[in-house]
Amino acid sequence: MITRETPSGGEAVPSGRPPLALIAGPTASGKSDRAVDLALALRARGRDAVVINADSAQVYADLSVLSARPQPSEMRGVQHRLFGCWDGADPCSAADWAARAAQEIGEVHRSGAVPILVGGTGLYLRTLLDGIAPVPAIDPAVRSAVRALPVGEARAALLAEDPEAAGRIGAADAARILRALEVIRSTGRPLAAWHCERAGGIAAGVALHAAVLLPDRDALYRRCDARFAAMLQGGAVEEVERLLARGLAPDLPVMRAIGVREIAALLRGEASLAQALTAGAQATRNYAKRQYTWFRNQPPADWLRVEEQSFIIEDIFALLLQGLNLTG
Repeated sequence: MITRETPSGGEAVPSGRPPLALIAGPTASGKSDRAVDLALALRARGRDAVVINADSAQVYADLSVLSARPQPSEMRGVQHRLFGCWDGADPCSAADWAARAAQEIGEVHRSGAVPILVGGTGLYLRTLLDGIAPVPAIDPAVRSAVRALPVGEARAALLAEDPEAAGRIGAADAARILRALEVIRSTGRPLAAWHCERAGGIAAGVALHAAVLLPDRDALYRRCDARFAAMLQGGAVEEVERLLARGLAPDLPVMRAIGVREIAALLRGEASLAQALTAGAQATRNYAKRQYTWFRNQPPADWLRVEEQSFIIEDIFALLLQGLNLTG
């Protein structure tokens, strides 16, 4: 089934705005293959296309296997960008990625090609399209003082200074508690007030053609299990071994990627291969479930929701493919 609440998932005549395709959805939903299918369909109609990564794990060079980063054979001759371009020692924030993605999209448009965003990181996509809260740089003295607080003391302070944020953030979520506290103390405004403002989004400058893949959940979870098992047999253990050898800080995003913790336990002798497989597959399913819920409910109503197991890519992106002569 394909659902949307308005009659258009993209504009047939986008008033001169260049086209931007987007294929989103949970992990293991088949996004990468469908992005290449779309690129080849565009090529068959005389328009080049470039796939641009929007997955927060696939940006890291250290995570080829565990992030299921497309390999050259899977790219089928289609150019891919922003895959494996960040070193694991350098955290890639949503703002960092959005800035690079906007630059890549602009370059692709100037070349006359169509950019195809593909990924499952909703925060990345929202930041790129809608912009980011323009929170000023935090006073270093304030940050230092806040970060030195025990989490319990920081939460008590947040309850007094920004009770709305304290009620919204879990008591054990140290990172978000400290962030909210440093913002209120440094800027004099609560984080929620800043989040009501947005700057830097590109949505108004493009004709967006978006599709969200939401396959049957049971089938998706089976794919998650099979994918993690294949990763264990296909180099994920060696990949994590190399990552651990770098001695990176454990709170870096690359160290918190799905599968790293589970395989690290195997390498330390704290878990058997079977236990690592079970734990990693469960972590993958849990992540897919969170993504599924987000992509079903959070994106705009005019983003197509594609619930079919198989579909024809030309049908999903018919407006984009039909409007090529209008979207230069």
